[in-house]
Amino acid sequence: MDDVLLQDLWFHKVEGVVIENVVLDSELVVVRARTSAERAVCPTCGTASARVHSRYVRRLVDNAVGGRPVVVELQVRRFRCREQACPQATFAEQVDGLTFRHGRRSTGLQTVLQQVAVMLAGRAGARLADTLAVRAIRSTLLRLIRRLPEPGVPTPRVLGVDEFALRKGHHYGTILVDIETHPPVDLLPDRETSTVAWWLTDHPGVKVICRDRSAAYAEAGRLGAPDAIHVADRWHIWTNLVEAVEKTVIQHRALLREPEEPGPVRPAPAEQITDLESRSAGEPRQSGRLSDRVREQHAAVHALLDEGLGLRPIARRLGLARNTVRRLAHAATADELLVGRWTGRSSILDPYKPYLHQRWAEGCTVARRLFEELRERGYPGGESVVKKYI
Repeated sequence: MDDVLLQDLWFHKVEGVVIENVVLDSELVVVRARTSAERAVCPTCGTASARVHSRYVRRLVDNAVGGRPVVVELQVRRFRCREQACPQATFAEQVDGLTFRHGRRSTGLQTVLQQVAVMLAGRAGARLADTLAVRAIRSTLLRLIRRLPEPGVPTPRVLGVDEFALRKGHHYGTILVDIETHPPVDLLPDRETSTVAWWLTDHPGVKVICRDRSAAYAEAGRLGAPDAIHVADRWHIWTNLVEAVEKTVIQHRALLREPEEPGPVRPAPAEQITDLESRSAGEPRQSGRLSDRVREQHAAVHALLDEGLGLRPIARRLGLARNTVRRLAHAATADELLVGRWTGRSSILDPYKPYLHQRWAEGCTVARRLFEELRERGYPGGESVVKKYI
């Protein structure tokens, strides 16, 4: 094969390399080449040198050709540094686009494996590399990921600030999110005012801070970004509205009209109406492990409140999180805490609930069997919905 054609085939983007010959066999392609640059630059002091110290051969794995692995046997030189004050007495030359320091792969193959590792990570990336006729085990790909530099994240214009639990009730951190593009920007180890304020000071350019009603975050915004506008995030606004409406409905549920009777479904005897059916109508849970525990905790918290104890001492005495104690203390009755947040909302199972109540009253309590019966009656949902309801 013509030398010029070989040069264009393997090193069309590389300068300073001359191909001497190519050896082909059934399993491997060996490309023998040498460097041809007159000078090399010292990596320590940046001085160019033409004084050759010695020569040696580097074996570089390159991208496969025709399904066969490629090995480049590149003869490189060591140069003496001309700068006497430089601690690097000799140095090996590097070829831009082909070699890098201590590398056993070509720059092109290294880039390909980095992309495979980022997209597929360990085992899946190793299987794809094997398909590409490149040997790379999963730990190699993971090392490539760890060696990649951290991508620079610009300071967002609209910054979302919220807490997250490292250990619920004990240890919380702060998550910062770019509200306009939605990816996380940074994670802070705590939710202290000084930590968030330091981050805002170190990253100027935040115009809008989207947060909850936390006084710590409000003060951090005033200290770290005094010119930023503070807004309440949509999730907290909606959640607060839902909770307020739900509490209002619970307090006045006796004034609501009873729903109209469903179609011609044989009603179950009054003594067989279950707690499940009463909860589906919007009433609080009356029995069960969860409801019993909530009622006991509610009674214990209010008993200690009557003794004059604060929320922190109560939390320590009962072994509960402070937020849980606060929620129990603010509820006048335990029933306010036992109405599910999904109560009253429409479900794909609503048209079939009267039939489920009837079959439950008749003694059929097997979720799988009830699901098969509903499917025969045209139920379009999955078995998990029926199983959770049962």
